[in-house]
Amino acid sequence: MLFESHKFGLPQAELKCLMLFDMERYLTVKGIAQKMEVAKSRVTKIMDGLSKKRLIQTTEDPNDGRVKLLSLTPAGQKKLEEIGTFTRQIHQKILYHMDLE
Repeated sequence: MLFESHKFGLPQAELKCLMLFDMERYLTVKGIAQKMEVAKSRVTKIMDGLSKKRLIQTTEDPNDGRVKLLSLTPAGQKKLEEIGTFTRQIHQKILYHMDLE
């Protein structure tokens, strides 16, 4: 994770958070906090960093104006795809070097 963090220019928390969007269209701060097992205030700080990098965007929930929906921007989607490709390549290399037993 540390190597990936340096490779993609993201702090580990932002990288981990970005990866939560895989297969998700929208997430909420509360949902991310539960998945990452951190306080909502910590997620807000992480979201600020991702927002400044233009990797996520915020919209209001049409059913509840108090809830903010978080989604990836096109740049965020591209970054997530790059991370996924890199991760699969690393896993593949590790598996190829393992004995069959």
